[in-house]
Amino acid sequence: MAHFKIENLSFSYPKREQKVLDDINLEIEKGEYIVLCGSNGSGKTTLLRHLKSVLAPHGEKSGEIYFEDTPLKDVSLRDQSSKIGYVMQDPDAQIVTDKVWHELAFGLESLGCDVRTMRMRVAEMASYFGIQSWFHKNVTELSGGQKQLLNLASVMAMQPEVLILDEPTSQLDPIAATDLLNTVRKINLELGTTVIITEHRLEEVFHAADRVVLMEKGRIIACDSPRNIGEKLGSTDSDLFCTLPSTMQIRYRVGGNLPYPLTVREGRQWLTDTFKGVEIKHDSIDTAMPSEETEKPVLELKEVWFRYEKDTPDVLKGVNLKLKEAKIHAIVGGNGTGKSTTLKAICGICKAYRGKVKIFGKEIGKYKSSELFENCLAMLPQDPKSLFVKKTVQEDLEEMFSGKKLTKEEIAQKVSDVAKLCRIEHFLNSHPYDLSGGEQQRAALAKVLLCNPKILLLDEPTKAIDNSFKAKFAEILKDLTAGGVTVLMVSHDVEFCAKTADEVSMFFDGGITTTNTPNRFFSQNSFYTTAANRMSRHIFKNAVNNEDVIELCKKNLTQTN
Repeated sequence: MAHFKIENLSFSYPKREQKVLDDINLEIEKGEYIVLCGSNGSGKTTLLRHLKSVLAPHGEKSGEIYFEDTPLKDVSLRDQSSKIGYVMQDPDAQIVTDKVWHELAFGLESLGCDVRTMRMRVAEMASYFGIQSWFHKNVTELSGGQKQLLNLASVMAMQPEVLILDEPTSQLDPIAATDLLNTVRKINLELGTTVIITEHRLEEVFHAADRVVLMEKGRIIACDSPRNIGEKLGSTDSDLFCTLPSTMQIRYRVGGNLPYPLTVREGRQWLTDTFKGVEIKHDSIDTAMPSEETEKPVLELKEVWFRYEKDTPDVLKGVNLKLKEAKIHAIVGGNGTGKSTTLKAICGICKAYRGKVKIFGKEIGKYKSSELFENCLAMLPQDPKSLFVKKTVQEDLEEMFSGKKLTKEEIAQKVSDVAKLCRIEHFLNSHPYDLSGGEQQRAALAKVLLCNPKILLLDEPTKAIDNSFKAKFAEILKDLTAGGVTVLMVSHDVEFCAKTADEVSMFFDGGITTTNTPNRFFSQNSFYTTAANRMSRHIFKNAVNNEDVIELCKKNLTQTN
């Protein structure tokens, strides 16, 4: 018996002519591990939300979904709550209580479990997920990674038969993300729980899938084993090939007859086999030395200290940072170390009790708000929804010109230009909350760019954005820096930082511990590094990006032919 059977499902949001889901047909067997992938706006999240009635979006729907041979609409909400677990993209959107222990028990309380059963399941989940040390904490004290782990534990306490996860690692650092996804895989293998997951970190989930479902423009264009999907996309040279793991992309671009590697381990073996008997004459990428600090920094943090409450520990502990003009500076590090708080300190949202924040040589306290946030400083927050205040994306963008002496034609032109830049023209008339996570991120970026900032602060800017738009987003940032804009981004996306940043800093225990060029930074790390580096470091010294590995492979293989 299939867990889910989807027949001819189509769906469109209000005021959007284009179907978000278009004639979807899919069967998901019990115990399967299904990975759903595709570009932003392909319909992944919308499809997942239709698998639980209480989360199904409002709009025009046709077709039928069956759960264990019963129409989903006829399955009681109680049964759906207990049998179908759902972990959302934003951990804060799912937490409903104030204490960790209460959040673990909340779902069981809602189901009317007796106290004995409730205590047993809560204790088991707290132990299994390593929550004991923060069991009695307020949820407001938790990092993003801890919140997402709590959401997963709370769902699993109800012992669901199906676990649906929508971009569960979008706000997690690389180590926390790997731990969470390994736990999900363990749940699937050891408990037999059916897993349906969308995830942009395909290196961590692609190889584990029984089947990969590939979506494009609301349709399922392929459903097959991971290796077959990779070979199919490679042979057709599809635009969606960039969504696949780095190991498969590198193998396709280098060529050869060996099978497509799914994991980093298989990628290492593929490189070993490829270079068997080949003399390695080119083992490193030529890189520039870090530039000397000769010019005056556009942004400077000097011994910045901050705590949220008087009697709580310091979050920032003497942060020192200097940004060079027209450069992209990335900050990476674990959840809860103070990265986002640093951005808030630069904006003045979090006022440091010690140290100085200087923007263009002037202390932040001496700026008026109108002076600071107009043609000077702008920030894209971690939650893009916090910027949306209107009923359509178009109105949200136009709202940025409120009170300014511009004609309707001038406003329309500026909105049109930024919409084209961020690729949001086709959903300007949509409600921001009807968009996918990646589309919301692009719409929020467009709104921020209308401030014409000279310093742009980005908090997890690639969260929920697919690889195809990441390449475009990198171009946008390069264009901005070419125009004199300085960019500071906090990100868990090490692949994007390695390709885009001019400098990368590691944030740890409330401060910056080291800063270097991306090539030197990532080639020296074991976990905060890219898949391309992990698979090639036994042969090449400092290959960090896919392009680096491909270049060195071709150089060394060409000399032997």
